[in-house]
Amino acid sequence: MPCWYETQSCFLLAFLAVTAFFISDAQGQVSPPTRLRYNVVSPDSVQISWKAPKGQFTGYKLLVTPSSGGKTNQLILQNTATKAIIQGLIPDQTYALQIIAFSEDKESKPAQGQFRIKDIERRKETSKSKVKDPEKTNANKPAPEGSLFTCKTPAIADIVILVDGSWSIGRFNFRLVRLFLENLVSAFNVGSEKTRVGLAQYSGDPRIEWHLNAYGTKDAVLDAVRNLPYKGGNTLTGLALTYILENSFKPEAGARPGVSKIGILITDGKSQDDVIPPAKNLRDAGIELFAIGVKNADINELKEIASEPDSTHVYNVADFNFMHTIVEGLTRTVCSRVEEQEKEIKGTIVASPGAPSDLVTSEVSARGFRVSWTHAPGKVEKYRVVYYPTRGGQPEEVVVDGSLSTAALKNLMSLTEYQIAVFAIYPNAASEGLRGTETTLALPMASDLQLYDVSQSSMRAKWNGVPGATGYMILYAPLTEGLAADEKEIKIGEASTDLELDGLLPNTEYTITVYAMFGEEASDPLTGQETTLPLSPPTNLKFSDVGHNSAKLTWDPASKNVNGYRIMYVKTDGTETNEVEVGRVSTHTLQSLAPLTEYTAAIFSLYDEGQSEPLTGSFTTKRVPAPQHLEIDEASTDSFRVSWKPTSSDIAFYRLAWIPLDGGESEEVVINGDTDSHVIEGLLPNTEYEVSLLAVFDDETESEAVAVLGATFARTTPIPTTVTSTSTTTSKPTTAVFRTGIRNLVIDDETTSSLRVVWDISDYNIQQFRVTYLTAKGDRAEEAVRMVMVPGRQNTLLLQPLLSDTEYKVTITPIYSDGEGVSVSAPGKTLPLSAPRNLRISDEWYNRLRISWDAPPSPTMGYRIVYKPINIPGPALETFVGDDINTILILNLFSGTEYNVKVFASYSTGFSDALTGVAKTLDLGVTDLDSYQVRMTSLCAQWQLHRHATAYRVVIESLVDGKKREVNLGGGTPRHCFFELMPGTEYKISVHTQLQEIEGPAVSIMETTLPLPTQPPTTPSTPPPPPTIPPAKEVCKAAKADLAFLVDGSWSIGDDNFNKIISFLYSTVGALDKIGPDGTQVAIIQFSDDPRTEFKLNAYKTKETLLEAIQRIAYKGGNTKTGKAIKHAREVLFTGEAGMRRGIPKVLVVITDGRSQDDVNKVSREMQLDGFTFFAIGIADADYSELVNIGSKPSERHVFFVDDFDAFTKIEDELVTFVCETASATCPLVIKDGNNFAGFKMMEMFGLVEKEFSAVEGVSMEPGTFNVYPCYRLHKDALVSQPTKYLHPEGLPSDYTITFLFRILPDTPQEPFALWEILNEGYEPLVGVILDNGGKTLTFFNYDYKGDFQTVTFEGPEIRKIFYGSFHKLHVVISKTTAKIVIDCKEVGEKTINAAGNISSDGIEVLGRMVRSRGPRDNSAPLQLQMFDIVCATSWANRDKCCELPGLRDEENCPALPHACSCSEASKGPLGPPGPPGGPGVRGAKGHRGDPGPKGPDGPRGEIGVPGPQGPPGPQGPSGLSIQGLPGPPGEKGEKGDLGFPGLQGVPGASGSPGRDGAQGQRGLPGKDGPTGPQGPPGPTGIPGAPGVPGVTGSQGPQGDVGAPGPPGAKGERGERGDLQSQAMVRAVARQVCEQLIQGHMARYNSILNQIPSQSVSTRTIAGPPGEPGRPGAPGPQGEQGSPGMQGFPGSPGQPGRPGERGLPGEKGEKGNPGVGTQGPRGPPGSTGPPGESRTGSPGPPGSPGPRGPAGHTGPPGLQGPSGPPGYCDPSSCAGYGMGGGYGEPTDQDIPVVQLPHNSYQIYDPEDLYDGEQQPYVVHGSYPLPSPYSQSSYPSPHLAQPEFTPVREEMEAVELRSPGISRFTRKIAKRSIKTPVRKRANGNTPSQ
Repeated sequence: MPCWYETQSCFLLAFLAVTAFFISDAQGQVSPPTRLRYNVVSPDSVQISWKAPKGQFTGYKLLVTPSSGGKTNQLILQNTATKAIIQGLIPDQTYALQIIAFSEDKESKPAQGQFRIKDIERRKETSKSKVKDPEKTNANKPAPEGSLFTCKTPAIADIVILVDGSWSIGRFNFRLVRLFLENLVSAFNVGSEKTRVGLAQYSGDPRIEWHLNAYGTKDAVLDAVRNLPYKGGNTLTGLALTYILENSFKPEAGARPGVSKIGILITDGKSQDDVIPPAKNLRDAGIELFAIGVKNADINELKEIASEPDSTHVYNVADFNFMHTIVEGLTRTVCSRVEEQEKEIKGTIVASPGAPSDLVTSEVSARGFRVSWTHAPGKVEKYRVVYYPTRGGQPEEVVVDGSLSTAALKNLMSLTEYQIAVFAIYPNAASEGLRGTETTLALPMASDLQLYDVSQSSMRAKWNGVPGATGYMILYAPLTEGLAADEKEIKIGEASTDLELDGLLPNTEYTITVYAMFGEEASDPLTGQETTLPLSPPTNLKFSDVGHNSAKLTWDPASKNVNGYRIMYVKTDGTETNEVEVGRVSTHTLQSLAPLTEYTAAIFSLYDEGQSEPLTGSFTTKRVPAPQHLEIDEASTDSFRVSWKPTSSDIAFYRLAWIPLDGGESEEVVINGDTDSHVIEGLLPNTEYEVSLLAVFDDETESEAVAVLGATFARTTPIPTTVTSTSTTTSKPTTAVFRTGIRNLVIDDETTSSLRVVWDISDYNIQQFRVTYLTAKGDRAEEAVRMVMVPGRQNTLLLQPLLSDTEYKVTITPIYSDGEGVSVSAPGKTLPLSAPRNLRISDEWYNRLRISWDAPPSPTMGYRIVYKPINIPGPALETFVGDDINTILILNLFSGTEYNVKVFASYSTGFSDALTGVAKTLDLGVTDLDSYQVRMTSLCAQWQLHRHATAYRVVIESLVDGKKREVNLGGGTPRHCFFELMPGTEYKISVHTQLQEIEGPAVSIMETTLPLPTQPPTTPSTPPPPPTIPPAKEVCKAAKADLAFLVDGSWSIGDDNFNKIISFLYSTVGALDKIGPDGTQVAIIQFSDDPRTEFKLNAYKTKETLLEAIQRIAYKGGNTKTGKAIKHAREVLFTGEAGMRRGIPKVLVVITDGRSQDDVNKVSREMQLDGFTFFAIGIADADYSELVNIGSKPSERHVFFVDDFDAFTKIEDELVTFVCETASATCPLVIKDGNNFAGFKMMEMFGLVEKEFSAVEGVSMEPGTFNVYPCYRLHKDALVSQPTKYLHPEGLPSDYTITFLFRILPDTPQEPFALWEILNEGYEPLVGVILDNGGKTLTFFNYDYKGDFQTVTFEGPEIRKIFYGSFHKLHVVISKTTAKIVIDCKEVGEKTINAAGNISSDGIEVLGRMVRSRGPRDNSAPLQLQMFDIVCATSWANRDKCCELPGLRDEENCPALPHACSCSEASKGPLGPPGPPGGPGVRGAKGHRGDPGPKGPDGPRGEIGVPGPQGPPGPQGPSGLSIQGLPGPPGEKGEKGDLGFPGLQGVPGASGSPGRDGAQGQRGLPGKDGPTGPQGPPGPTGIPGAPGVPGVTGSQGPQGDVGAPGPPGAKGERGERGDLQSQAMVRAVARQVCEQLIQGHMARYNSILNQIPSQSVSTRTIAGPPGEPGRPGAPGPQGEQGSPGMQGFPGSPGQPGRPGERGLPGEKGEKGNPGVGTQGPRGPPGSTGPPGESRTGSPGPPGSPGPRGPAGHTGPPGLQGPSGPPGYCDPSSCAGYGMGGGYGEPTDQDIPVVQLPHNSYQIYDPEDLYDGEQQPYVVHGSYPLPSPYSQSSYPSPHLAQPEFTPVREEMEAVELRSPGISRFTRKIAKRSIKTPVRKRANGNTPSQ
């Protein structure tokens, strides 16, 4: 047997990539490769080369098939390959070759040919590429020596082959049957107008594999033969013979009158029924029968069946291996009998004149090619060459003399396939045509477009020229919205390839398109994009010489073309704006500024084209400088001198004042500005004075006053002195001495609540300073209270807390050892509670806008934002953000609405005044809404399109009875008509504009339909007779589907042809049997510019009413938007509301007469992947390649084409047959991994897919194998189930394969559980697969056809390995006789079973159900499931390669991993945003003037907008523990730790049952802590505590005896690639990380997370469901009391009481008095409560907001709580799988919380679904399992461990959503996994 017949092919494909093309993405279909060439490189190897197609594509499929039969070998090549070497060929064997270019969802037409090594060697001298002649190749060329016989007769026949497919043949022998059939078919000239071949297969029941008219070419029939499935069953030959007589030899099946009828039977055994009458009936019908017996066939029975004589009509071979020996004899006999029968039928022999042969094309170019041929026999007068485009067009011809054998075809269209026919013209006749095809080349296009020398108004473009081009056309246009129509065109000669484009707009993106012109025809476009430079702003702005009233600005010049600069400078609070223009300078000084004021300056460059973007910066002027070093000296009894140092040269004068400290009048003198001292005279002796000095400047600004204390001396007095040596008494004059040890007292660093005092010490004998301060208007008696003593070496002091915006007088007195020195005073003032500045509104959109502001000069604690709609009623909403945030995005606003926005700065002492502004969202509404075509029962509305609309919702409401109707239209639809209205009725038409999920307000008009006219009396007419209902066809009796017709209603069809379409629909639908929910449901959409639903699936329940509705359909008119119609069908028809049923085949039939004006590929491909079956019918000018893309595969069954509307009858029967066969199938056709197969994608049916799993309770998504495949964890008792009627409404097939890819988890119970099973309505198991984790066995069970319960159990080493904890792939192959188990693509066991009976569809199908479950109160086992399919074939396991398992993956033969990339191609990401608009097409030939068309849709959207809002959060999954670690031993008692930072704000916890609203009360003062009360009853499960201090290590116990060694374990299986670390490693890392996370980086979040938003209206945050409780840890010893921490925000609430309704936070109160008393010790922890259900309680009504209460001082910290259990980290969080939910994504507790209304989410019913008391497990269904499974063991409930998610965030923006939207997000710009953030189950911050 040749090696081609083996299962594995014997030849190897080697590839040489020689070139790569980088071509712009072409629009439309993938072009095919061209110029197929062959070259022999060795005796058994051929090199194939081809020309790569233009456009972008992914790669090639190379298919090589031996013509004599055998397996088609396929290999995928990269898109850079243009050559391949095929090795291991047989030199005299003919091979068929196909090369197909493909992209992600498209395939080109194949470039195909045939070759034989001997033939190639014989024709080496020519390089012309052969074109296969499908008609004459076999007829006119002698067969090579040793090849099979070829029937050369021109006579044709209808041959039906009847193949025995019973079990006795076997799969291996059936392969030989296929080979025999392939050789048999190859001998005949097969075609739709030639010999036709049909085939039926039989066993217990016959079935048609294909009819005579199913395939139009021999290649299609041979392909069907190679893919013929093996049926299996009994041998009922008589029944099968009757079946083909009634079904195959019928006109509707393709049988033709006047054509020979041949029947060929192939069987291997004696029939189990009578064959004589059926065979006689066939022969009597004129059908000549041939009988072929193999092996055990009964020769006598064969003779009874076959026609006479037996010697030529009966064949019998001993074995299937010898079937090839009878091929030639059989084909010769059949061939001769066909010829003889034709003579008998026609009565004469018609001699056909000889035709030319060997059609060859050469010299192929874009505009033509040469055709050559071998002369026809006889005297030929002329040759007539006819050619026309394959896709349609007028045939043309060339006539040459009979002596020539070549002709040149010129002036052809580029890149077009042409059909060619060469006819030999004889004197009295013409031959048959020699036919072939050839495709012209594409016009060469320009390449390597470069855009360079880009400036603000110009750029240059250059490209590589094209030889032969007559010139180039350049189109360029801006991409900016509103400017796209400003397109310009330039045409240049062929010599120019470099061009300057000028007159461009600055900072504008342009698209530039270059066409190579060939006369009036243009090549494909070469396109590039470039953005002109913006007008250059200045750079490097600097501020210098900043004084109190001036500042100098310097900058770097912008450009040599700048004309000057405009400088704008404003006070940052916005109260004053100034502007100045300067010339071409780079510095300027701003004058007349206000002191101590922040200014923002902006500099614009001025050009001829306009002004640039600004360069901005800020500076703050300095305070007016006060005089320095004010001193007093030269004191006397009545004067002293005051001196100082000037601080500026522009001081006009000084104002000097003095006043006695003990009371008196103040005196003042004005001194010239250039003076630095003054003597004050006329003072009182021995008097202390306060002297103050201030400077007045030229601009009349005044400095602050500086002050100093001075004193005059006392007058001289006599002091008695005693001298001991004598008795003389004398007198000595003395003076008082004043010591001033303080200089330069300065008060600075003002804040809202503090002042810093600094002074210079001039005398270091000072021991202390006394600092007193009081308000300037205060009483001096307060000084005793406000006094601070400072050591003598300290010269600075921070005074706090002070009142804001208050002036204080500060006095410092030096204290010496013998008394006080001179005091010095100075005033100081605290800053006011400054409001934010410079409110800015930006990023306005239809439902959002951004507000930004500048921070005030005073440091804040955060900001409070309040916003409220102005022009519509609505609540005021507010939120808080941290002090490091100055911008916020407010979401979910009403469109076109003004909002009043207020921003308050938050300080420790209160809020600032509001920074206010008005912001407005964009208006999402149509304009120019008007009505037209108002009739009695209809009216139309039209409007001006909204530029951003994606859809419109149009509502019409009757103002008489209030009835409403609405319709959803596409964003490009400017009009709509409503029918079936009431005459004389006023209607309100409202149009809502939609942008994605945003909907704008209604724009409405009123209109009244015309009244009924007065009708004259009419005579009653005779009603027409009721129409005859067409009878149902036999093939449709079992049909049950949801069937939708999409009918083209565009202008090109016309009224007459549309009526023909209606007739076609009438007869097609009439062939159906039962209409309605129990049969086939039918819907119809008519489409043009927009689709119109004529009626939905559930509209009609009877055939009669349905057919009447079809006849009432009115012609629509418009353009052709097929893709839009298909999308409309998916969104509107195939929904539950429209009547779509689950588990029922979904079929669409698309009827069109032209090419769609939008994309059809993407949506039809997506729907086919979702299980939809498409039939495509094209008429006249329809694009066949587009039909192929729409239709399902194979195209032979799903794509139809007719020449005109009268030809519908030709396809009607075939269409009805294929549609009804699709609707009758037990197993639907589905697409998986790019392959079609009959079966069920069970993961999708259970909702275990990425888009749906979040709605399945108890399921979470995790990384699967390779960390790139998603898998789904079914948590304990998840009990995932679906009704059987939705999954298998028709039951299970007789033969099928169940495929699982799953993993048993460490916490999977040891009891048996059903991996999958089907239960009836009484919860009794019908069929399923059971895994016993304890006994390590696998069991399959079902009911057989007799109704007996049967089980087969498999065990052994290969079975046991699936329980070891790795991923494994399991195939359970079920046939009528056996159950086979295949694990990891290796067969491990097979056992005999009886054929199965069918199942009930009234029950449910369940995953993971425990065997010992009890009816509806089931339990299920936890496991991970990655794949689950049921394939309706038993060969699936043999074809599977287990590419998903790391240990078995073969990279060469497996497809690329998801998200993987290779050297040649990066993995594709998600679909990008819409591209820029393409350049206009080349001007075509002038056409006839057409009718005015309707307004076209808007062009493509511009640049991608801001990200849309996040979808709604999914339900909370259960706890994600994957490996539970054991608690560690208690550690030793640690040292007393430092005080921790305040914790993060947690996520709100689960709400308990609603509490009653309490009366609003006043906030009381903090009371004294009472004594510790007795321990209360056990409370509900609490929040996991922070890890406690490790306990004291216990004393070491005595060492135990050494145990006996255990038996050696079994050898472990090969492990996967490691995606999880060991448990020990995980526990160690988790413990280390979790301990550090508790102590770490909490402080930086305080300003955000402690800002609890207060409400202006009632708002509420909905809690998530609680997680699974963790295990309780052993309590540690009580820790020592920590030292008091810094004052923080108001603390968290105390110990929680009974769960009640969570009230809304009251407003922040004023600072209260400090509490009295000490904090009592914490009570002992309560015992663990029962585990809570993971459902959230219903929220109660919100509480009334409380009044603002006083804020208490922070109390001392409480005692250290008991130590918690060791933390645990889920190793799956380390995985890199980027799925929804993700790892390391922002969580709500990381960012400011915005509370939403209590009705924003649907809350789960908190009531338990089961009783509180658990009953013992009982068995509700008879599983045939042994008794050891009677006891159930489950882990006891445990508390959930706290989770620690490391997150680092850099706040840039915060998103805020308003109430009324059922989801919200907060955008955090940058995040990485570093800084630890602790999550708490109930959202409270951990106590410190």
